[in-house]
Amino acid sequence: MNTSQTTYKRVLGEYTSHKTGPLLFISAGIHGNEPSGLQALEKVLNVLSENKPEIRGRLIAVSGNREALENNVRYIDEDLNRTWTEENIANKITDTHEKKEMFCIIEVLKNYPESQYEKRYFLDCHTTSSASKPYISVQDVNDNDNWAHQFPPYIIRGFSDIVYGCIDHYLSRIGVTGFVFEGGQHESPDAVKHHEGMIWLALAKACNLDLNELKTYPEAAAYMEAMKADQKTFEIEHRHEIKNGDTFKMEPGYENFQPIKKGEQLAIHNGKKIISTWDAYIFMPLYQAQGNDGFFVVQEVE
Repeated sequence: MNTSQTTYKRVLGEYTSHKTGPLLFISAGIHGNEPSGLQALEKVLNVLSENKPEIRGRLIAVSGNREALENNVRYIDEDLNRTWTEENIANKITDTHEKKEMFCIIEVLKNYPESQYEKRYFLDCHTTSSASKPYISVQDVNDNDNWAHQFPPYIIRGFSDIVYGCIDHYLSRIGVTGFVFEGGQHESPDAVKHHEGMIWLALAKACNLDLNELKTYPEAAAYMEAMKADQKTFEIEHRHEIKNGDTFKMEPGYENFQPIKKGEQLAIHNGKKIISTWDAYIFMPLYQAQGNDGFFVVQEVE
């Protein structure tokens, strides 16, 4: 796959050594302005094709919102990462471009049924609008949290519980184990490296790929592994909601996971200063025009 082409394939590529084992289902570009996961998958698939290392099970890589990717916009009609509700799927609702894309992705996964694999894992690749350390967002259901803690980056629990209709909700509901990985800022070259590293580590842990078997140990994997020493886990303590018609301005300079102190001014909301009542960390500070979440406050947990 070449990400400069005008057409994205739904299945970006597959890899298997025809040995029984798990399925690793990787999605990228669920938002059309987040191409770095696709670029990373292209790199990994090229190396696998050249090196032909042995794995157990199968890797399948899929693109998300293809028309939005071509136009470098988040979505066409609605956010594809809000469509995966039980109601939409049960009633086969296809009234938007994104719902049609969702059913195409579901059809791909149906070709790899649970009965044919020891276990099924997913990795959903995303990026953020503001600068951020790479992090895992995990729903604390099934064995997702235990699985997420086998990987090096920061981990945040509970964020996807606040947002309804995400692809990870759907995959967790049908018994696939995994998490969302946020690789960094949309256009950052580091985001491609973070995604590539995470894909290699997921292949190693899910499909028993020995990274030393490759002609060259992937630099991106080593880069990600070095983060393990600083791994932290966070839970959401507070969400600052913005209602339609409100005016909201975040104080400048905040990044994800930046410490905040009691008494610190965080934002101005409808002309009123928002003062921190926490010694904690800020998460997802809003620096774009759209959004109903001004910021979140998160606390580090064991």
